[in-house]
Amino acid sequence: MTSFSDLNLDPKVLKAIEATGYTTPTPIQAGAIPPALEGRDVLGIAQTGTGKTASFTLPMITLLGKGRARARMPRSLVLAPTRELAAQVAENFDNYAKGSRLKKALLIGGVSFKEQDQLIDRGVDVLIATPGRLIDHFERGKLLLTGVEIMVVDEADRMLDMGFIPDIERIFEMTPFTRQTLFFSATMAPEIERITNKFLSNPEKIEVARQNSTSETITQVLVEHKPKRRDMGPKDKREILRAIIDRDGEECRNAIIFCNRKTEVDIVAKSLKKHGYNAEPIHGDLDQSHRTRTLDGFRDGSVRFLVASDVAARGLDIPNVSHVFNFDVPSHAEDYVHRIGRTGRAGKTGLAYTIALPSDEKYLDAIERLVDSKIPRGDNPWTPPGRRDDAPPETTEEEAPKRTSRSRSRSRSRSAEPREEAPAAAAAPTPAPRDEPRESGRRSRGGRGRDRDDRGPKVVGLGDHVPSFIEMSFEERRAETV
Repeated sequence: MTSFSDLNLDPKVLKAIEATGYTTPTPIQAGAIPPALEGRDVLGIAQTGTGKTASFTLPMITLLGKGRARARMPRSLVLAPTRELAAQVAENFDNYAKGSRLKKALLIGGVSFKEQDQLIDRGVDVLIATPGRLIDHFERGKLLLTGVEIMVVDEADRMLDMGFIPDIERIFEMTPFTRQTLFFSATMAPEIERITNKFLSNPEKIEVARQNSTSETITQVLVEHKPKRRDMGPKDKREILRAIIDRDGEECRNAIIFCNRKTEVDIVAKSLKKHGYNAEPIHGDLDQSHRTRTLDGFRDGSVRFLVASDVAARGLDIPNVSHVFNFDVPSHAEDYVHRIGRTGRAGKTGLAYTIALPSDEKYLDAIERLVDSKIPRGDNPWTPPGRRDDAPPETTEEEAPKRTSRSRSRSRSRSAEPREEAPAAAAAPTPAPRDEPRESGRRSRGGRGRDRDDRGPKVVGLGDHVPSFIEMSFEERRAETV
C-alpha cells in the first residue's frame, strides 16, 4: 500500500501531514501527486470528498520551496468557485505549509480591497482567489500574473455551472504559456473538456472513480410524498423533515439541509428554529462574515443543522456530517452527487435523505440516469392529519345525484305552475316587425333560458311601448327617404 513517504514530498510537508493524522493517501492523491512533482499538467477527475485539495496543495508546497516571491507577482494561483471553498483551500495550505516560509493571500468578495492589496504588495507565493475578485484586482492594476509558475483550477464543473468559464479562459490568457496546470473536476462536461484540450499540454489524466458515481459509504433514501393540495407541498415537507430527524434521534448528530432557492433556505431555517431545532441558514445573499461564523459554528458543533443553498454543496470539507437532506430535489442532476457527498467522507458512513413530490419526477429520473442506479425508497415517517376544518367538504358520488335531482324537481314544479296571462297595454301600439328579434333576444337574456311570464306581469317600458312623438319622427324620416 502506498504511503505519503513514497511520493517524494518535502520532509517538512511529510511532517505536517503526520501532524494532521493522515498516513495513507487517497487514490486521487496517489495518482496526482507524482506527475505534479515532475512538473507535468494534471487532469484529475474524482467525486467530491476524495481529497482533491491535498492533491494539489502538497506538490505545490514542495515545488515552491525554492524561490522567492516578488511584489504583486504571485508564484502560483489557485482558482475556486466560491468564497467558502477558497477559504478552505487557504486553511489546508496553512496546515500543510507549517515549517516553510511560503506566504499566501486569499482574494474573495466581502473582504476589504485594501487589506488584500497590502498582502499582494508584500509578495505572495500562493494566491488563492475566486475568479471575479481576481479580475477586479487585475483591472485595478494591483496584480500581475506573468510570474505564475503553477496554476490550479479546482471544482471546474462548478465553475461551469456558475458561469465562470469566460473568466477562467481570460485568466488562463493572463498567465504565462509555460505554466504548469493542475485541473480538477468531479464531472467532465463537454465544455470542461474543451478547456482542458485548449489550455493543458499533454496532461496526466487520473480518474479514480466512475464519473458521476456516488460514494458507497453513503446510504441513500428517497421519501416520496403526495400532498392533498399542491400548495401544501412545502409545509408537508417541513413536517417530514422534522419527523425524520426525530425518528433518527441521536444518530442524527448534525446535518446539512439543501434547498434550491435562497428564500426556501430562510423559510426552512426559521421553521426549524421555531420548533426548537438548532439551525442556521447559509446562502449567497448573506454577508461573508455571517457565512463564516455560521460555518465555524457548524464545524465546532454549536450549530446542529445547516440549511444551505448549493453555494455550500461543492468542496467544503466539514468532517463528521452524519446526515444530508435534499429538502428540494436538485434541478441539476450533478448537484445531487455533490450534495450527498458532504456526508460519508474519509471512509466514514453517512445518510442522505431526499424528500420528493410528484412534481419532482423528471428531476429524479435525471438523477437516477446520471448515477446509473435507482435511489432506494424509504418509509414516510409523517402521517398527514385528517381533512382540515377550514377545507371545503368534498362532494361524494352519492350526494351529487341527490342534489341534481332535487334541483331538477324544483324546476319541473316551477314550470308546472299555471302561468297568468299578462294584461295587454291599452295604449300600446302594435310593435314594428323590426323590434321582434330584439325583443326575443332581450327576453332570452333576462330569463337566462326560462320564460319571463312566470315572473308575473310584464313591466311596460320603452322597449314595449314606443311614445307617439318618437313614432312621428320615424314616419317623417321614412317620408324623406321615399
